[in-house]
Amino acid sequence: MKKSFVFPGQGAQFPGMGKDLYDSNPKAKELFDKANEILGFEITKIMFEGTPEELKQTKVTQPAVFLHSVISAICAGDKADFDMVGGHSLGEFSALVAAGALSFEDGLKLVSQRAMAMQKACEAAPSTMAAIIGLDDETVERVCAEVSKPGNIVVPANYNNPGQLVISGNVEAVNAACEALKAAGAKRALPLPVGGAFHSPLMQPAKDELQAAIEATEFSTPKCPVYQNVDAKAHTDADEIKQNLIAQLTAPVRWTYEVQAMLADGATDFTECGPGKALQGMIAKIANGIEGVTVHGLV
Repeated sequence: MKKSFVFPGQGAQFPGMGKDLYDSNPKAKELFDKANEILGFEITKIMFEGTPEELKQTKVTQPAVFLHSVISAICAGDKADFDMVGGHSLGEFSALVAAGALSFEDGLKLVSQRAMAMQKACEAAPSTMAAIIGLDDETVERVCAEVSKPGNIVVPANYNNPGQLVISGNVEAVNAACEALKAAGAKRALPLPVGGAFHSPLMQPAKDELQAAIEATEFSTPKCPVYQNVDAKAHTDADEIKQNLIAQLTAPVRWTYEVQAMLADGATDFTECGPGKALQGMIAKIANGIEGVTVHGLV
């Protein structure tokens, strides 16, 4: 039996997140306090006492989910016994810290820079995302390719699980793709409440900005394989991990194929480490029909 720790992305945040850890674990308190110093503001106050709206602030959301995920893993003690790690979008940074490829401090700094760079890219062009339910990946890929035109693009962004794929791009192209995909048999095409086209070519300005920060950061050989979004493969080479992390912002999150690769490599126990249960639901659908696979949270 091999154990996999997986880490969620943006959207998993909730008011009060991490307060139980802060109050009950001295190590967690130390790390949260250090995070306040690194970020230059009291993110803990917003995490523990803030409203959902306050938690949606760009400078807060991604660092908050990262902190909850990483500190949970660090404070898990003997429970943090894993053979492989992976993370969904932002969660890949959490996975890299848990595996020892990135320090806590460097991981948090990169996540903060990533959030700000993405916000700037979102403001540069009207763009959005939509969840497509009930169609195969190939049909979604084909329709996106047919709808896209220069200056008005839509692409597959998040391969979450079979029958659920998120598309991303310019508002007009996403809306057109939603209509075409419903005509092609999608059960639903749901616009998402986001202000940008994450994991699409429209994130190129953010990628350029983050690339310089990633290249200036020291990465180490992880203590276990890290499965990455860009190619859904296991990596242990620090330079390869860096390049995949740079490519991640404009490339799709191949989560379905990433989890399938973990399963093929012997993973039977999946632990979601961080806020929410979104990944548990996705993994259960990806592993549907495979005997002996368990999916759960950390506690």
